[in-house]
Amino acid sequence: MSQPTPDAADRHAWIDVDALTRRSEPLAGSFALTRLARVLAGAPELPGVAQGIIHWQVRAEWRDPSPAVAAAEYALAGGRRVAAPRQLWLHLWVEGAIPLVCQRCLEPYWQPLTVDRWFRFVPDEATAEAQDQGCEEDLLVLDGPRYHLLGLVEEELVLAAPLVPRHDVCPRPIPLAAGDALGAAAPDDAPAASQRPNPFGALAALKSGRV
Repeated sequence: MSQPTPDAADRHAWIDVDALTRRSEPLAGSFALTRLARVLAGAPELPGVAQGIIHWQVRAEWRDPSPAVAAAEYALAGGRRVAAPRQLWLHLWVEGAIPLVCQRCLEPYWQPLTVDRWFRFVPDEATAEAQDQGCEEDLLVLDGPRYHLLGLVEEELVLAAPLVPRHDVCPRPIPLAAGDALGAAAPDDAPAASQRPNPFGALAALKSGRV
């Protein structure tokens, strides 16, 4: 991925990971929701989208390799003791709300989302593919001095969105079908419950050899 020179409009869209590891505190900021094209793809129109803000915070640190990684390095070296390289980690925290459509009442609404995850950097895609199968860590490819934070925030919000968006409580009553759980009368031509065939009874009869 190319790394363009940052300008004022793209401040913090790309972060200097090495500089981030030297900071004594996390780096924090926000992105306008309108900059997150993937998040808004197919999103409903809601008042306030143009003013929507996604807040974020990141910090990076070097860590000694885990015992599993050290063991893997030992095996790759043919049983010789080798010093496994230190690992670069990134912590990402994101908070905001995105527009979605409730799949229960079909009304648009604001879905609050929070992301709180750690990632381990690897130098290239080949390393990521080789290690992804055998580790529980979330991996990111860092192929230069800077990383595209805006893209990471966007991707994590897309992943954090519910598969079936729904209000906690829908703002208006949902129409119920006849005979539904709130006591609505069943149609006159619908068979009474006692007259309807019982599929579980039919299955039991098949198993006992009665039919």
